[in-house]
Amino acid sequence: MNALTKLIAGDMKPALGVTEPGAIAYAVAEARRHVAGEVKKVVVSLNSGMYKNAFTCGIPNSERYGNLYAAALGAAAAKAELGLESLREITKEDDERAARMVADGKVEVKLDHIGSEIAIDAEVEGEEDSCAVHIRGGHTHIVSIEKNGACIYQAEERGEGRDEEGEKDVPGIHAYTLHDILEYVNTVPVEEISFIREAFSMNMDLLEEGIHSGRAVIAMQLLKENGGQIISEDARKTAQLLCNGAIEARVLGLSRPAMSITGSGAHGIIATMPLFAYYQVNYEVVDDDILLRAAALSHLITMYIKEYSGKLSAFCGCGIAAGTGMACALAYMRGANEEQIDMVLCNMASGLTGMICDGGNHGCAMKGIIAVDAAFRSVDLAMTDVCIESIHGINGKTPEDTMRNMGRIASPGMVETEKTIVEIMEEK
Repeated sequence: MNALTKLIAGDMKPALGVTEPGAIAYAVAEARRHVAGEVKKVVVSLNSGMYKNAFTCGIPNSERYGNLYAAALGAAAAKAELGLESLREITKEDDERAARMVADGKVEVKLDHIGSEIAIDAEVEGEEDSCAVHIRGGHTHIVSIEKNGACIYQAEERGEGRDEEGEKDVPGIHAYTLHDILEYVNTVPVEEISFIREAFSMNMDLLEEGIHSGRAVIAMQLLKENGGQIISEDARKTAQLLCNGAIEARVLGLSRPAMSITGSGAHGIIATMPLFAYYQVNYEVVDDDILLRAAALSHLITMYIKEYSGKLSAFCGCGIAAGTGMACALAYMRGANEEQIDMVLCNMASGLTGMICDGGNHGCAMKGIIAVDAAFRSVDLAMTDVCIESIHGINGKTPEDTMRNMGRIASPGMVETEKTIVEIMEEK
């Protein structure tokens, strides 16, 4: 299996609801497993990205939302063995029990520091024991567990490589150029990437859940604009519905998972669903092989930008990173050459970079609507060889430079923005 295929396969994971509440519940549930008796206290410390993303986010199978209730459900009933789907089997009784824990002051969630890299420290105190679980770098990547002050688990250090000076880790995706990625996309056996189909089916099921929920107001409006059809003859309107109807269902906390990439369900939805929409509308000229190859390209471009920006930052990685990956893939489906795909990168970088992330909430669907519109427009321009030239703004001399610059706007560029966003949310 090609190394790039392994990167995609290792990154794609089902995620129920917004990823951050699921990760918080998972961390607490893992700590709870090591504690005997009734839970007396739960304390969770988060980096700003985790804290912000779950702040007003809907929780699957719950009438509540936000950090406190995600942590409480982790202690009350979540199943750590289900990972990011730890809340999948929550019942109404579990939800009420978690709410009582919050009301009784047994749950505390606090902002530990401003930062884009994932950090979760979950401590559960029981009648006889206490346990602390520490997650770093990934939503479910436990680096250590301590029970009653003694370390009972320590992860091996992981690194993906070294730079030319040997000074720091280099993410695996950054060993490749756009040319390398396109060569892979064009030549990888389609059977090797056929697992990507699961993203389309999973995200479509989530969309259907939203449409039939009675809660997804944006999805219903997009459905109306698409002539009351899930698949119409209009690729852009169909893309808006499939993409942002699924995102809305996700942030509302409905009961079906999304297929995530780079630790985010919304990233996974944006990176795939507009492509699936274009394929469905243009099936007579775009075959299944092209769809899978395009989706592989979308995933890899998204990962390339996200590794610079950090997993959770002050800019909207869903719109910017995944939106750009999707735009490049959309151009690929339309027969764009390498130069034109570079133009798409420049158009997206010049247009969307700087869109803020103010947490996982209903606004994610609005950001997704903007990203889909920008992607279709950027591709339309590039297909006629029109783009914002590399001398302007943050565009780079190479596509790799452009993607790096996009990420740098978030980290370190928007650290103070992140602080301000959190302050505004807490003031409300």
